[in-house]
Amino acid sequence: MDYRTGSINRVFSLRFDEGDDFLGGMKDVITKEKIRCGWFQVIGGLREAEVVTGPQQPVMPPTPVWKTMSGAHETMGIGSIFWANDEPLIHLHAAMGHHGETLTACVRKGTKVYLILEVFIIEISEIDASRPWYDKGGFNRLTFAK
Repeated sequence: MDYRTGSINRVFSLRFDEGDDFLGGMKDVITKEKIRCGWFQVIGGLREAEVVTGPQQPVMPPTPVWKTMSGAHETMGIGSIFWANDEPLIHLHAAMGHHGETLTACVRKGTKVYLILEVFIIEISEIDASRPWYDKGGFNRLTFAK
């Protein structure tokens, strides 16, 4: 385990509307506002998303199991923001439900909002971290500067 301490800096409230590209919009705001380290919560709906529901086997590196989610899904999730290679990386785990059936997954790409999606971003200062590729694990791993 490794950790650092920081402080809450700015707080952002975002609203995404029907058909908006959620992940693309998040990256736009993160880049424009220069949010280097943050935590966020989402609540609302997603109409489409390509997600990872876990690894095929619990090994490193994992082989992800992809699923395309479509239709109206009530959504709530929590995620983090760090950077790698001069690009913001969003790590979001969310529960997406439809008619009593719930899919919990890592939301990766192809996100389209259903009706509305509300987001609160908490920017954290004084933590120098990034999410570079971790060869041994086969994923982008949170890494703190020395």
